[in-house]
Amino acid sequence: MSLENELRERAENQCELCGATENLKVREVPPSDGTADQSILVCEACDSLLDNPEANPNHWHCLNESMWSPVPAVQVTAWRVLKKIAGEGWPQDLLDMLYLEPEVQAWAEEGLEESAEEAPQVRDSNGNLLNEGDSVTIIKDLPVKGAGFTAKQGTKVNNIRLVPDDPTHIQGKVNGTTIFLKTEFLKKA
Repeated sequence: MSLENELRERAENQCELCGATENLKVREVPPSDGTADQSILVCEACDSLLDNPEANPNHWHCLNESMWSPVPAVQVTAWRVLKKIAGEGWPQDLLDMLYLEPEVQAWAEEGLEESAEEAPQVRDSNGNLLNEGDSVTIIKDLPVKGAGFTAKQGTKVNNIRLVPDDPTHIQGKVNGTTIFLKTEFLKKA
């Protein structure tokens, strides 16, 4: 029996993440040996979002059901996606409920570390590495387009968020307004 047929039988011809029944394909869950135990059957929508789940976090509400799958590869994929979008709030609640066996948890974390290494690093004006949740200080008065105010030099921005796929910007709150800031005008606090 081919890998795809084996997965279709296991998943009852449905995406193992969202339950869709059209445009299904095999996706290996790295690190993988290419077997059915380390692969999942996904629809086109899930497949396109797995590499960048932050692009449409609302799509992943389906994990509320699929994270309880008895299939370790599905559990690992659900855990990794929820971990990447945990900043949305609701995914963290699901992560807090999800229990993985120790070997499955190690597999999930191993794959997340690999993808984190590939992610571009975000650095401030002095070359310091910025991470999600850090605090930064604005080093130059910056007019904020569309908001009608100027972000003043010396303003501290707490609990920053990184912008997926753009290491030149961060997101933070200034004067109660969430704005995007160029990293070249920031220094780590």
